[in-house]
Amino acid sequence: MTIKEVEELIRFVAKANVSEVELETKDVKLVIKTNKAAERVVEIQQAPVVVAQPAPAKPATAPAPEAAPAKPAPKAEDDSKYITIKSPMIGTFYRSPGPDKPPFLNVGDKVEKGKVICIIEAMKLFNEIEAEVSGTIVKFLLNDASPVEYDQPLFLVDPA
Repeated sequence: MTIKEVEELIRFVAKANVSEVELETKDVKLVIKTNKAAERVVEIQQAPVVVAQPAPAKPATAPAPEAAPAKPAPKAEDDSKYITIKSPMIGTFYRSPGPDKPPFLNVGDKVEKGKVICIIEAMKLFNEIEAEVSGTIVKFLLNDASPVEYDQPLFLVDPA
């Protein structure tokens, strides 16, 4: 695999908005990982070579999000009494069973353990996600048709 091919793969991964890609051939194992700060790390295990390509403008913007959560700290404390329902898989989050159908839940709706609360599409399969807890939906943490990562928060539920 040439450096040009690796660079093209890095650009593809960045545009695809995925967090990790792993490619293994007979002679080369290639792992490309990205994070929310848009830093790309490439590891090639043919020979111990590590190529890191941080985006120069992105680290300057990273402190800004850290400063922003400091202001709504009281709000974060309010959220601590809620239970977070997290995604059990990677895919695309949908609030309703179809584009012309109403959402499974709205803010303020009661939910019971085992009730279908959303759909996550993964590899053209639509997986119904069931509530792990009973309570009242307080907040949606994702917009409809948003990409979702494994263990990413989806909802806040008030168990009271």
